[in-house]
Amino acid sequence: MRALALDYGSARCGVALSDPTGTIVTPIEPVLRPGTRAGLGRLAALVAEREVEVVVIGLPISLAGADTAQTTETREFAELLRTRLGRAVAVELHDERLTTRLAQRDPSQDASEDSRAAAHLLESWLALRRGGSGERSR
Repeated sequence: MRALALDYGSARCGVALSDPTGTIVTPIEPVLRPGTRAGLGRLAALVAEREVEVVVIGLPISLAGADTAQTTETREFAELLRTRLGRAVAVELHDERLTTRLAQRDPSQDASEDSRAAAHLLESWLALRRGGSGERSR
C-alpha cells in the first residue's frame, strides 16, 4: 500500500511518499499553501499520480500530549483534504512529536526540512502498522 505523509503548515507542507511495499520512504517537494484551492488541488493530483491509498497527516500535539492552536488547524486541514479526496483515499492523523527535531539532525538529504520531517512521520506510522515501535497514532 502506497502512503503519503504530510507535515502540515499553512504556508508550506512537507511531503513524503512510501514505495508500494511500505519499505522505502522518500521525501519529495513540499506543497505551498496546502489549505488553499491550489494547494489542495496539488495534493489531490499527487495522490492520483502516485496511486496513494492513505494520506498520513502529522498531528502537532504538545510534548505533554495536549492540543494546541496548531492541532486544531491541522484537524481542520485534514477534514478539508478528506472532503477533497473523497472516500477512495483514507486520511489519518498521526502524532508527529519530535519529527521536526529528527529532520533537523538529518541534513544529509537534499530534501527540505519539512519533507524530511514528513519522512520521519511516515516511517513512524509504517513501523506502528508493522507492529514495531513508532509514535502513537491518533
